[in-house]
Amino acid sequence: MSDIRFVTENIKWIGTNDRTTELFEALWPLPDGVSYNSFLINDDKITIIDTVKDSEIYNFLNKIQYVIKDNSVDYLIINHMEPDHSGAIKALIKEYPDITIIGNEKTLNYLEQFYGIKENTKQISDGDELSLGKHKLSFHLTPMLHWPETMMTFEKTEKVLFSGDAFGGFGTLEGGIFDDEVNLQFYEEEICRYFTNIVAKYGPMVEKAISKLENLDIKIIAPTHGPVWRSNPKQIISDYYRWGRQETKEGVVIVYGSMYGNTESVVDTITRKLADNKIKNIKVYNISKTDVSYIISDIWKYNGLVLGSCTYNTRLFPPMEYLVAFLENKNIKNRVLGLFGSYSWSGKALKRLKEFQQTTKLELIEPSIEFKSAPTKTDHESCSTMAENLAKKVLK
Repeated sequence: MSDIRFVTENIKWIGTNDRTTELFEALWPLPDGVSYNSFLINDDKITIIDTVKDSEIYNFLNKIQYVIKDNSVDYLIINHMEPDHSGAIKALIKEYPDITIIGNEKTLNYLEQFYGIKENTKQISDGDELSLGKHKLSFHLTPMLHWPETMMTFEKTEKVLFSGDAFGGFGTLEGGIFDDEVNLQFYEEEICRYFTNIVAKYGPMVEKAISKLENLDIKIIAPTHGPVWRSNPKQIISDYYRWGRQETKEGVVIVYGSMYGNTESVVDTITRKLADNKIKNIKVYNISKTDVSYIISDIWKYNGLVLGSCTYNTRLFPPMEYLVAFLENKNIKNRVLGLFGSYSWSGKALKRLKEFQQTTKLELIEPSIEFKSAPTKTDHESCSTMAENLAKKVLK
């Protein structure tokens, strides 16, 4: 089978590409699909690391059988129990009934909860090791990256880190599976979108996990989504560290909600003043047109944020409410914030945006602007002042 790839001579990629699912976790758009990466170590003990989503079972089992012929699988290592990686477990057991499933205590609890499986399991603890013959595995628990049971498996002989969801991203693997075979710029964007929407809430745990990896001599990082990092694994570790700490670069993301264009009409005033004050990275999003996953990804990159919204049925415009609630949940920090809002008879948009600021404790740049129905010349001037003040803080 031509789509089985060699990670090393005895470690093979037996993953699959999903070009059918439209929403990852029923939330995040997948315009370019997603890969489910699984790996097989061919040694005295044949070992599979993570499986695939249940929709990919047939292709997955065919790849295993092609690689190992009439041999049996000895071990299945589960780094993460989320169903896009554990969906083929029952089928794998049916095909290889003598297989031993290896995971930590929480993994095995989830294994029983999801699939009713209790037999032929082996519980490991943090730092435990397992010999497969020439290859030796060590297990490193990384809880809340991004589920309680998540862990990583390090192959000590060829120095491959099987990192689970960590360091992964959206996008199918079209032919090439390695970072030096693909358009890395595309995957870097999709890895960032994956991180910011799925992992970002657990930034402190990201730092803790990376510090745990410092003593490992990692040559290859093999995540369960996206490209395998063999040419520069330090790059993706550095990116995760920076994103986990919410380190930003100079720039401003403006997100607005507008039903009839009146709220939107001050956006150009804000962008012009930002540009006049030497802000080069300016991203503008209409919250009604762009999926929040892309907006969050850019918000995570830059140190300036402006939110503006109309009032809708005495509340914040619903798509904007979703965004601010999401940012609150992600514990966003290290940014300066500008706010504006509009209403016609009951002003609640700005009130809710200010509650967001108080919850997140982002530095608020004055003035905050609120206008009735359509902005006046004075309102535009106030927006210009806010943008100028924000630019000074962004560049500082």
